[in-house]
Amino acid sequence: MNEQMYKSAKELYAKLGVDTDKVLDKLAKVKISMHCWQGDDNRGFLKMSQSVSGGIQVTGNHPGAATTADELRADLDKAFSMIPGKHKLNLHAKYADTEENVDFDELEPKHFENWVSWAKKNGYGLDFNPTCFSHPKSDSGFTLSNADEDIRKFWVKHCIASRKIGEHFGKELGQKCVTNYWIPDGYKDIPVDRLGPRQRLEKSLDEIFAGDIDEKNNLNAVESKLFGIGSESYVVGSHEFYMGYAMKNNKAVCLDVGHFHPTETISNKISSVLMFTDELMLHVSRPVRWDSDHVVIMDDELVEIAHELVRNNLIERTHIGLDFFDASINRVAAWVIGTRNMQKALLRAMLEPVDMLKKAELDEDYTTRLAMLEELKSYPFGAVWDYFCEKMGVPVREDWLAEVKQYEKDVQSKR
Repeated sequence: MNEQMYKSAKELYAKLGVDTDKVLDKLAKVKISMHCWQGDDNRGFLKMSQSVSGGIQVTGNHPGAATTADELRADLDKAFSMIPGKHKLNLHAKYADTEENVDFDELEPKHFENWVSWAKKNGYGLDFNPTCFSHPKSDSGFTLSNADEDIRKFWVKHCIASRKIGEHFGKELGQKCVTNYWIPDGYKDIPVDRLGPRQRLEKSLDEIFAGDIDEKNNLNAVESKLFGIGSESYVVGSHEFYMGYAMKNNKAVCLDVGHFHPTETISNKISSVLMFTDELMLHVSRPVRWDSDHVVIMDDELVEIAHELVRNNLIERTHIGLDFFDASINRVAAWVIGTRNMQKALLRAMLEPVDMLKKAELDEDYTTRLAMLEELKSYPFGAVWDYFCEKMGVPVREDWLAEVKQYEKDVQSKR
């Protein structure tokens, strides 16, 4: 049935000059970096890590959160088994799998060898993030921009260690690791000195990136934010700060869907950023009124992000990562829903007759442009998606949900 429906859809798209077989081959090569922190509500496993802090909130108490690295890997394997293709895992530093009582600034590649072995076995890539929160030395709300030199140096050392870990991941797995730097630093109320903390942050970043590493194995990205819980009035690492720093120092920019004004979108920023930098990191999430990191759904912004990447051939220069955490629903289901939606959005964009639409636009034939964009919304991309899932050996449509329900009953509910 799926193949028959696909053949009909293939014929329809072919009339528009779109080869669906080539589209599916292209989609199969796109790697999504699925975030580890959805699986355990952003707690991590390091003994030195404390309860989640830094303006991060996870709401809900659905049973079955992972409590060990082995449980988290099992949950990830289950999610990946229901997602077409081979992808990456985005790992935070506090998810080190070690029995040592090691502090954040003492982390080494050896503390992540279980993750590397697991990734090798399954053909996954790994991305990485220093954890500049959830630690006693982040309680003041300032890390890399801290005026206390001892605290600032602690976080610099942690980030240098993280960069070396990222390089190790890339070398061992043969897939470039994106090491992404985000800090929660900021003030709840209006500060007197906005410049000083940013000067200290620049100094810290310069120290972090001073050492040589193999750029083929590790890409450094910096992530901005407009505001956070406890930093509503001022964030040190603003969009303007990191844009300037990245362009000046040849670093990648990370754009997070939830890190801007509630009415501001990142889809409109992608082409501008990639005019002036070689590579881009995305953190795809879904803000609801604030940076609430809801599970990614097929909303207008997700579709526009995919369109921007596909219409301008920017996918190969863009690292697509996910960033949400919802403890009100099954955590494995959250991964599957979010990742499959990201893939579906890319598929919808790839099925567009882009050359036709661009020609209509250049010819100022805005009637054809609007008419075709609207008609394409009801084209049978779902039939193409179903065939893709079947071809890749993963559940078709909502069949994956029964597997998650059974996994929750057999595994997660017993934790």
